[in-house]
Amino acid sequence: MFRTLLLIRAARRRSALGIHDVASTPFRVLPTDIDFLRHMNNGVYLSIMDLGRIDLLVRAGAWAQFEKLGYYPVVASETITFRRSLELWQRFEVETRVAGYDEKAVYIEQRFVVDGEIYAQAFVRGRFLKRSGGTVSLPELASALEVDISELTLPEWIGRWADDVALPPSRASAPSTWI
Repeated sequence: MFRTLLLIRAARRRSALGIHDVASTPFRVLPTDIDFLRHMNNGVYLSIMDLGRIDLLVRAGAWAQFEKLGYYPVVASETITFRRSLELWQRFEVETRVAGYDEKAVYIEQRFVVDGEIYAQAFVRGRFLKRSGGTVSLPELASALEVDISELTLPEWIGRWADDVALPPSRASAPSTWI
């Protein structure tokens, strides 16, 4: 929570971005980020990815617009691939960009980068919900962001991935049975 508050404050002072630009957010591996193997814990990557997405939304002006409209983001699915470990006190950047859209979701690519080298890469499928209830449609999202969402073509493999990992809708039954 502390990192989130600091990031939002810092993001408001950093250069403005368009929602389809790449946000580069600086970090340092802290003692609370490491596990018993003395590198950044895999779960911490996901938390820091949240911060990278918040940075992009704040700097693009979308965060304020979403607050005004009563919209908020949620993660539907995510995948991450690790290449190198991040060590205690090491500086790194999280690069965040919108990869594309489908009929229901926004897809985000995020990279953990040290000196221009990718240490980890992740993809996130996200949706926006309304505080009043319901889901923000893609036309509503495009209108709120004042962007043409058709300008980004979603890579075919990401659509297949989203279909392959999808669970039933929250109102449908999803029994836990092992085969």
